[in-house]
This record gives sequence, C-alpha cells and structure tokens, in this order.
Amino acid sequence: MRKVECMENETTIRLGIFLGLFVLFALAEHLVPRKSRTQPRSTRWVTNWGMTVINTATLRLMAFLLPVLAVGAALDAGQKGWGLLNWLDWPLWIEVIVTILFLDFAIWAQHVITHKIPLLWRLHRVHHSDTDIDVTTAIRFHPIEIALSMLLKIGLVYLLGPAAIAVILFEIILNGTAMFNHSNLALPLRVDKILRRILVTPDMHRVHHSVHRHEHDSNYGFSLSIWDHMFGTYVAQPGEGHDDMKIGLRWQDDKPSKLGWSLRLPFGKL
Repeated sequence: MRKVECMENETTIRLGIFLGLFVLFALAEHLVPRKSRTQPRSTRWVTNWGMTVINTATLRLMAFLLPVLAVGAALDAGQKGWGLLNWLDWPLWIEVIVTILFLDFAIWAQHVITHKIPLLWRLHRVHHSDTDIDVTTAIRFHPIEIALSMLLKIGLVYLLGPAAIAVILFEIILNGTAMFNHSNLALPLRVDKILRRILVTPDMHRVHHSVHRHEHDSNYGFSLSIWDHMFGTYVAQPGEGHDDMKIGLRWQDDKPSKLGWSLRLPFGKL
C-alpha cells in the first residue's frame, strides 16, 4: 500500500512542478527571447507536446509490463537491500547528493553515447531535428529513446540503491533544468557566465543544437555543466554567434514540425 501511495504522490508532485516550471519558462522566453523564431510556435508546440503524450503513454505501458520503473526500483532495492547505498547506510542527505551526481553523470554519458553510436543517433536526432529551440524542445524525444533511457535508469537505480526521495528529486531537477536550458531565454551575460560554471544555461546548450557537427558534439550536459568542463566537451559559444547560428540538422525545412515525420525519422536514411 505504501509503495502505491508513494508512486501516486510522486506522479502528482512531479506533474505539478513540471507544469509550473513549463509555464514559467514559456512566459520568460516570450517576454525576453534570445533568438527570433523560424517557424510558428503553434505548429512546433503541437508536435512536441504530441510526442510528450506518446512518451507518457509509453512509460505507462512500461509500468504495466515491468515490475517497477525508476522510483519503484529504488523502493524495491531498499526492501531487498540491493545496491551500494543500501550497503553503506549513509545519512539521507549524503545519499541525495551522491544520487544526483551519479545519475546526472550517467545521463551525460548516455547523451554522449547517443551521439557516437549510429543506431542510437537515429533515435536521438529526433530531438536535434527541431529547427527552433525553446522550452518544448526539452520534451521532444522519440518514444523508443525514452523507453531505452528508462531501462538504463532502472538498472542504475538497482546498482546504486538510493532512497526513493533521492530519485524523485533527481527527476524533478533534471526535468526543470532541461526546460530551463532549452528555453529561448535571453539571460544577462554576467548571469550566464556565473551560472554556466555549474549549471547548463540556455546559451551553453544552444551550441549543442547547432547544425554543425563539431558544435552539436559538445555541451552534452542537461543539468550540471561540470562534466563537459571535466571531459573536454565544453564549447563556450557557437562560431557564427547566437543570432546567426542555424539550429537543427542539415536540412532546414518544415518537416521537423510534423509529428508523423518526426516519429518516422529514425527509420529513414542517416
């Protein structure tokens, strides 16, 4: 019963925070935009939100077919005593910090791998095919990539054995920072310079969405910028500047704004 209640509470809490932050960043980028749009917001948003609905249904199906998802895996690992943190029995605040750092690095490494392995790049390029970048780009992922990412996360949670609250906090932080750094928000340059020492800022992550391969193979972080600084994958600014840089893949037409085309993209030519 406690496990069911925890899962229900987690869904309600995460959904409320997600929607609240989405509205906040959508309003902020509308008031203080960084780049001019190349396509109507309504067209792209319908497609990107459509993919989110499909992804949510995919995760619901996984929850029906699998015994647990990420938070459930943490609860199950705790009951069975599996995972490093369950063996060490550290204070909760240390577990939270370790979990956030461990999972954030794992997501960074996963992101790098999706750029390097052609089969995974087929899936991940759906995210990169958006020809504008704003808060909805953060939720534009192919459902197969979402499913694979969840399977990896479940395995990592069993390996680490964190408290369920630590996994919930990580998911909230990941979703929130992803919406923040994908937003078309013009931060003051001084603020950006300070923030990007630790967090991924919109200007920093925008480089990752450049049409140029040497730029989109950089700045892989979704939350913390420390991994890109540490492993030499950090690029400060786009070569053409933020105003003139092109976003997306090599083609620049209206196809990425179509839901059917985006879902079929992984199965086309590289």
